Amino acid sequence: MAPLLALISSLTWGLADFLGGLASRRTRIVRVLPVSYLSGAIVVTFFSIFLIPGELNSDSYLFGFFAAFFGVPAIALLYVALSRGPMGIVSPITALMAGFVPVITGLLRGDSVSAIGYFGMALAALSVILVSQERKSDQTQRISLSTLLICVASGTLIGSYLTVLGLAPSNQGIWTSTIARWFGFLFVGAFFLLRLKAISKDENSQPFPWTLAIVAGIFDASANGIYQIATQKGVLAIVAVLASLYPAATAVLARYVLHERLRVIQNIGVVLALAAAACLTMA
Repeated sequence: MAPLLALISSLTWGLADFLGGLASRRTRIVRVLPVSYLSGAIVVTFFSIFLIPGELNSDSYLFGFFAAFFGVPAIALLYVALSRGPMGIVSPITALMAGFVPVITGLLRGDSVSAIGYFGMALAALSVILVSQERKSDQTQRISLSTLLICVASGTLIGSYLTVLGLAPSNQGIWTSTIARWFGFLFVGAFFLLRLKAISKDENSQPFPWTLAIVAGIFDASANGIYQIATQKGVLAIVAVLASLYPAATAVLARYVLHERLRVIQNIGVVLALAAAACLTMA
């Protein structure tokens, strides 16, 4: 059950990243985040109260605060990177770093991983590297060094966020991710108010992408909740790697919706990601 939930969370995150990236290409990221966080917070709160039983206690607020502390800058940097570089490249780089932190944490905590599990981890890392190979031609958007550094920073923060969710007590249901979402909304809302004067001078004539921002927030928050449940039912090191395979969904959407070109080696990377998922589900 845990591997399946982790895969569902990775697919949901991939879709959320794609929609969030599209929204951040149409307006400032500081405008997108409050809407996305609020919509996601409302939905997962409904799930926490009516659909997924769990205990709301002081640990929920403690872990939720630290999850938001890492998660807010992580998603902000991710959306910035997605708005500046090709989605099929930005997303895999962040995923490689995102999977590294919780895997190391899980192994240090004594998580037991079989040989096929380690093999699956190696395949997953290789797949991310291959999918990240850009096509050096005039037809493909190039990724700058600054965007690359943003990807690495975002991935490290995402990994820290996933680690906090994975270490939350198992009796909470998805309350940690729910509280984290509300703390996140307060953080991004406060930043939005601080930047309100500058934002009001923005002469961007495009209408605000309400649908993209709202749906991206719902999918992102839902993926967080699904991931938290997966960590409660499985091994953190395995669940984290499976969840970090979300670039496959983002890359496929970017390929068929935005017509971003993928090299043969990138397609091989997608296949290896599927193989890695198969291995990790058997670990």
